[in-house]
Amino acid sequence: MLRELHIKNIAVIDEARIEFEKGFNSLTGETGAGKSILIDSINMLLGNKTPKDLIRTGEEKAVVNGIFDIDDRLAEKITDELGIDVEDNELYVSRQINTEGKNVCRVNGMTCPVAQLKEIGTYLIDIHGQSDNQALLNPKFHIDYLDSFAGNSDVLEEYLKEYKEVKRIKKEIEEINKTREEAEYRLEILEFQINEIESARLVLGEDEELEERRNFLRNAEKIMSGAESAHEYLYSGNGTQLSSFDLLMKGEKQLSEVKEYDKELAELYERMTSVRVELEDITATLSDYISKSNYEAGELDVIEERLDTINNLKRKYGGTVENVLEKLEELKKENTNITEGEEILAELEKELQRHKTVMVKMGQLLSERRRKASADLEKKIMTELSELDMPKIRFSVMVTPDEDEEGVKYSSTGGDVIEFLISTNPGESLKPMNKIASGGELSRIMLAMKSVFADKDAVDTLIFDEIDTGVSGRAAERIAEKICKLSMEKQVLCVTHLPQIAAMADTNFLIEKDTDGERTKTSVIKLDIEGKTEELARIMGGVTVTELTKQSAFEMLKMAEEYKKGIR
Repeated sequence: MLRELHIKNIAVIDEARIEFEKGFNSLTGETGAGKSILIDSINMLLGNKTPKDLIRTGEEKAVVNGIFDIDDRLAEKITDELGIDVEDNELYVSRQINTEGKNVCRVNGMTCPVAQLKEIGTYLIDIHGQSDNQALLNPKFHIDYLDSFAGNSDVLEEYLKEYKEVKRIKKEIEEINKTREEAEYRLEILEFQINEIESARLVLGEDEELEERRNFLRNAEKIMSGAESAHEYLYSGNGTQLSSFDLLMKGEKQLSEVKEYDKELAELYERMTSVRVELEDITATLSDYISKSNYEAGELDVIEERLDTINNLKRKYGGTVENVLEKLEELKKENTNITEGEEILAELEKELQRHKTVMVKMGQLLSERRRKASADLEKKIMTELSELDMPKIRFSVMVTPDEDEEGVKYSSTGGDVIEFLISTNPGESLKPMNKIASGGELSRIMLAMKSVFADKDAVDTLIFDEIDTGVSGRAAERIAEKICKLSMEKQVLCVTHLPQIAAMADTNFLIEKDTDGERTKTSVIKLDIEGKTEELARIMGGVTVTELTKQSAFEMLKMAEEYKKGIR
């Protein structure tokens, strides 16, 4: 249940801290006082989309905090599935938005994305307003109501898994069939492309080696001339001058004759000897290089032609030799899919039939459970409606196969069409709800459904936002009694304009707006018995509140207390 709500800088609410109680909490106030803003604040806390203009004028950010008491099951679920630690079954939820549209969400001190906050919110509070009444008028939502009542989530999950597989395989078959329609033309292209790549006999790294060899061959004359000249200068000489090696030998000989007289000369002699040895090795290596460097005149042309072939394939199929070879595998696979299409199709058809059989089986099970649950739902809804002063209404759940000329059409929800039908007066035939039901009737039907679903709904807190629209008199009393009974199982927060409903509440809050001439401020006040009486009198009497109105309000509170004692 929602134990405490703290709101700061939301529209006309400067700051408000509300401590809700178990059971039935009512929220009343004059039109425009800020009751809807309170609901907007709770929606923000639950991770729902919140516009920036909800931030109080002149402020940079708005914050809503909530403290929830949760049961062991939900605490374990949040810990295991979302990784959020829960101690003493207490959940602290916070959300902050700023004028730049940024969110900061925390659950028990841990930062989390808005999507995760919204997921947690679905377990904490169920808000019902006029939009839910509109959902009742739309048959596409009726199947969700029935499945929720029937507890079909496990069967639906299994069905949906098979349904998705059937869709996937059908799509794959369609793609293969489409490919086969163009098979002859496509096969010619594939065979040409495969042959073009395979005949090149590409080797990874070959293009780099060839480019390196081509660079050598293009500069072979210059390379050999330079190598031979270097060898000549270093070792052979040119006939008229001594080589570097000869000169080095002479220098070494001169130093050898005087090295014993000076330590420094001895060191220089050693260094010169090392240089001579290194020079001998360099000239030997140069000699080997010159003798081994052989090439044919036509080799460069062969390499240029090979590189043209490789580069052409790279341009056509992927930019690198590796990409070309990967493309070859793709082409071969496609070629196999076409040439062996019959075998692949046969396997896919078998697989499709297996999943389709299971899907149909699960769909039929869903239909059976829906038909069985629909009869039970009809009885319970009509019982609840009778208690809501609608004893003559007939409520029916129509479950029919969704069929065409080929048979049952299966969708993501199964093979059924579900629609709620009602007859509000004796002798009238059952008709779709959007053809008959008024706003007040819809509110009572929805309340009846919430009452029926209460024991199946894991959410502990229900919020009714002005569900009393279009209701008055005896019907209002019945709605009040029904919400009171519902609050014995759930925590209920109800925004209302009706004294009958407010009188039945265990805890009453007044939403009050005040202004100092410059700023408007809304506050939330928990009412004592005197405050309850005053507020009920205001709702009953309007602008003028008389002592007689106050007395009537007090009597209404006493009657409500007697009713609650009788059912508890």
